[in-house]
Amino acid sequence: MNFKRLGTIGAIAIAGTILLSSCAANEGGTTPDAAEGLSGTIDGAGASSQGAAQEAWIAAFQGENPDLTINYDPSGSGAGREAFIAGGVSFAGTDSALKQEEIDGGFAACVPDTGYLQVPAYISPIAVIFNVEGVDELNLDATTLAKIFKGDITTWNDPAIAALNEGTTLPSAPITAVHRSDDSGTTKNFADYLFKVAPDVWDAEPADAFPYTSGEAAQGTSGVVDAVTNGTNTIGYADASKAGDLGTAAIKVGDEFVNYSPEAAAAVVDGSPAGDTNNGETDLAIKLDRETTDPTHYPLVLVSYIITCVEFEDAEVAPLVKGYVSYITSEAGQAEAASAAGAAPLSAELSAKVATALEAIK
Repeated sequence: MNFKRLGTIGAIAIAGTILLSSCAANEGGTTPDAAEGLSGTIDGAGASSQGAAQEAWIAAFQGENPDLTINYDPSGSGAGREAFIAGGVSFAGTDSALKQEEIDGGFAACVPDTGYLQVPAYISPIAVIFNVEGVDELNLDATTLAKIFKGDITTWNDPAIAALNEGTTLPSAPITAVHRSDDSGTTKNFADYLFKVAPDVWDAEPADAFPYTSGEAAQGTSGVVDAVTNGTNTIGYADASKAGDLGTAAIKVGDEFVNYSPEAAAAVVDGSPAGDTNNGETDLAIKLDRETTDPTHYPLVLVSYIITCVEFEDAEVAPLVKGYVSYITSEAGQAEAASAAGAAPLSAELSAKVATALEAIK
C-alpha cells in the first residue's frame, strides 16, 4: 500500500483497513489533569502487538474526554512507521525503533528540522507459542530455536530438542514453524534475540521481514496465533498477550529455563543501555541486552514505541497527541495495559524520562 499516495488515515480506512476506536467510558478518572477536556480527532497506526492495549487506552481516555476521537489501525510496525513518515497519521506504534535513514528522511506531519519523539509505551515478552501433540511443557535454548525456525531441525523428536526436555515424550512428527509474512517489529525483535544469542545459526541481520524461506508464513499476530492454534505440531512467536491457551516454551537464560513474565521482561529492559540512534531527550530507544545470563531476566522481549512529532504542522493536533501519549505512559495508562494485555509497566525511572521527553511536544 502506498501511504504517500493515500496520504491520510481516512484513505487507509477507505482502502478497507479496520480502525480500532472506542467511545466507552472508564469510570474513575484515570487521566492526568493536563489531558482532560480535549476535543478533536487523532489517528494512529502501527504495531499489532499494541492492539489490546490501544483498545483499552482509547476506551479509558475517550471516557475522560468524550469530545475526542482516537483511531488506531493495528497494521503492523512497518506500515505504521511508513504512514507516519508520509504524514498519514499523527502518531505510530512500532516494535522496532526508527532506523537512522528513516530519521534522516524527515516526517511530513512535523515542522521541518524540529525533531521527532520516540518513547517506549508498551513492554511485553514475546512468547514462543506451540501446539504439539501430547506436549504441555517445552524447554528450548536459542540455538535450537534458531535451527527450528531456520529449517535445520525439522522433527519434534530431534535429539537437540529431546536433550532439553528429558522425561517428555516428543512425537516423531514434522515441525511446522510459523512466522510473520508481513514486515513486523515482533519479527525483528525475535530475530535480534536469535542473532545475538545464536549467531552461528541465525546469520541474517535482524529486520522487520522474516529472512528465511522455511516454515509457514501468516499475516499479523492474529494470523500466526491462528495458524499455530489450528495447525498440527506447530510452533510460532507472538506478543505474549495473544498467546491465549497455547503452550509457551521456556527459554534458556544462563543455566536455567525461564518462562516469560511481565516482571522478567521489565527487568531486562531496565538493565539495557540506550539504543544506537538515541538523539537526545526525545529519543528514548533502548538496545536490549539479549545476551543476559541473569535468570530473573527474560531477554526475548519487545519494547514497543510511540513515535510522533515534537512540533506539528497542524498545531491543533499537538495537545491531543501530547495528552494521549502522556496518559498511556502514565502510571494509570501502564496499569490499564497490564490489565488488558499483560504488559510490563514502565519503571519509575523510565517513566520519568518519558514524561520529560513529552514536555517538548508543541
